Amino acid sequence: MLKKLLVANRGEIAVRIIRAAKDLGIATVAVYSAADAEALHVQIADEAVNIGPPAAKKSYLNIEALLKAAADTGCDSVHPGYGFLAENADFSDAVKAAGLVFVGPSGDAMRLMGDKVSARTAAAKAGVPVVPGSAGRVDGIDDARAILEETGFPVMIKAAAGGGGRGIRIAQSQAEFEQAFPQAEAEALAAFGDGGLYMEKVIGKARHIEVQVLADGTRAIHCYERECSLQRRRQKVWEEAPSQALSDALRERLCASAVALAEAVNYSGAGTVEYLYDDEADCFYFIEMNTRIQVEHPVTEAVTGIDLVAEMLRIAGGEPLRLKQSDIAVKGHAIEVRLNAEDPAKDFAPFPGTVEDLRIPGGPGVRFDSMLYQGYQVPPFYDSLLAKLIVHGETREAAIDRLVRALGELQIGGLKTTRPLFLALAADPSVRAGNVHTRWLEGWLTENAAALAN
Repeated sequence: MLKKLLVANRGEIAVRIIRAAKDLGIATVAVYSAADAEALHVQIADEAVNIGPPAAKKSYLNIEALLKAAADTGCDSVHPGYGFLAENADFSDAVKAAGLVFVGPSGDAMRLMGDKVSARTAAAKAGVPVVPGSAGRVDGIDDARAILEETGFPVMIKAAAGGGGRGIRIAQSQAEFEQAFPQAEAEALAAFGDGGLYMEKVIGKARHIEVQVLADGTRAIHCYERECSLQRRRQKVWEEAPSQALSDALRERLCASAVALAEAVNYSGAGTVEYLYDDEADCFYFIEMNTRIQVEHPVTEAVTGIDLVAEMLRIAGGEPLRLKQSDIAVKGHAIEVRLNAEDPAKDFAPFPGTVEDLRIPGGPGVRFDSMLYQGYQVPPFYDSLLAKLIVHGETREAAIDRLVRALGELQIGGLKTTRPLFLALAADPSVRAGNVHTRWLEGWLTENAAALAN
């Protein structure tokens, strides 16, 4: 088992990892920028190290500073959380080269699955269905025009090194395509240092469904699926488990394909295999694999009873995967909503500030993952995620009702947050019925802007 862990992150995920490590008897070291000196993860860790100024590139993205912090405090391991360097293969390699354990997959596995083209190729080789499109990276605009004969319009132009909903353009016509393709190349190069592109057919009214996997480099299991179809600008805002859209037979095939892919690439740690589900055709397509713990992992924990972060730490510490597939079952339904420091009435403008009052909801089936406390000054330098509210009920209807109750109890004074969005969504008949898709929320927001004032 690991003895001392450096948590190379901040915010609620750093708090989450520190708590899981402490439950396993692992000492913890927090890192923080000058802007985070009073942050909760700094306060609850056994030790804390200042790694630089507020700018992420000089602190949380500074590999040299992170490795020095680990060495100076005698750590034997590093957990990257999500975001920042979590899917940076060079960071994984550097941690290993420093004689430390990286809590996650190898750099090679990250490179294979982090590049959307090689991941698509690996998925196809493992027998996982992929969205119709280019077989690999597109070799210039002439090659791209030829691929259009298979995909037709609308078509998605995607950065090979992209992720998190970034690096994507959709062309509805030949004229839009001719303009979008060179723009996408330039944007991919600027954002990711890699101008490579590939193309996929756009699936109309698709649902976004993902499968949680755990693996030890040899054997993999799944912890069933989550649905993340409620998205704004391709960013998830509401996630739930299980998906109400899948039949038992389709669920079995979907989850089995995720396990097959994880084992085919000798994956180690927690990962998520993401799919688009075509409601009308009743079929699914692989889109990418996230080689890290995800923001929405608590909904899977709620319905399976498995502490995914603890399992990551056990695997990284050298234990073989201790769970068998037959050990895992889904009980009830869980929903997570992301509470951001944003004003939904003003096009979700960021709203950093001081938490003047804080009332956290509780009771059966309610979990609140956050880095908040009364008096905390939310810095303006990082992602706006403040907290995640997770509810669990016997049925999906009961979970939504519990979400409404918990949101009613929640108070985060001094800030504008996305709380009004979730109260409005929970009351919407389409959401209640589960009749949504990945582009549904964008239309809903246009029609319901007045309902989003705090």
